[in-house]
Amino acid sequence: MTVSYSAGEGRESFDGAKAALFIGPRLLVIRRDDRPGIPHPGALDFPGGGREGRETPEQTLAREMREEVGLEMGRAEMLWRRSFDGATRPGRVWFFVLRMEAGAEAEIRFGDEGQGWALMTPEAFLSAPDAIPALQARLGLWQAL
Repeated sequence: MTVSYSAGEGRESFDGAKAALFIGPRLLVIRRDDRPGIPHPGALDFPGGGREGRETPEQTLAREMREEVGLEMGRAEMLWRRSFDGATRPGRVWFFVLRMEAGAEAEIRFGDEGQGWALMTPEAFLSAPDAIPALQARLGLWQAL
């Protein structure tokens, strides 16, 4: 079955997309900006963000990954995807689990959003007190499959 993700004409709408991106056995994690007015300032986050125009979830994530870390989503293996209710506002968001080969971190070119990036084990992310709880829950759900 083909699903269109563009809003309107009876099609499903969504607001954004995030990805747990494994590079080898570790996750790519971004430290969010620490400024008032944004959800989860200073928290550990995954690449992704809000939809622009009539993008599909995959197009949204691909653009955000290029902007935030300079990586091409098309090089990643898709392990899982699912939509969820938004964690910080009404609407739907897509969550992806992707994998790239070890060493892909050498190609990261950090953009102008966030304080920095790191690679960490999934266990470290799941137990981090400063990680975004909804992302911890979504990663945990995938791991339990």
